[in-house]
Amino acid sequence: MDISGNDVSLNDYSGKVLLIVNVASQCGLTQTNYKELNVLYERYKNQGFEILAFPCNQFAGQEPGNNEEIQEVVCTRFKAEFPIFDKVEVNGKNAVPLYKFLKEKKGGIFGDGIKWNFTKFLVNKEGKVVDRYAPTTSPLKIEKDIEKLLQS
Repeated sequence: MDISGNDVSLNDYSGKVLLIVNVASQCGLTQTNYKELNVLYERYKNQGFEILAFPCNQFAGQEPGNNEEIQEVVCTRFKAEFPIFDKVEVNGKNAVPLYKFLKEKKGGIFGDGIKWNFTKFLVNKEGKVVDRYAPTTSPLKIEKDIEKLLQS
């Protein structure tokens, strides 16, 4: 479900290269991540690239708002144009199926839990999870990997 309450199927993104990110509005990493995600989205959105952002409040309560408040921050302050989804849990028994799948395919260095906001998963056109990046990895550092997948 997207942030406005519309049902969205991941099948809508079939055949696209995806960067899936758990986001937060009040994290120290928020500003640079949104800024760079916007740059990537602008460069590659017309070439079959999509960013899917999932707000999550499981890390130090840094996404406390409701969907309207989150949307206000993301769309007004950070001018994000890529899809923002309903607030989710990425860890624990209530983790959404998408995140269970992502973690199962690409566990982190310390097991499969998501450690912090802005963990990034890169998915190829066939829906295979090809890489996982740490919260501190700058989105622009992923650009070459995105280009490679778009060309394949």
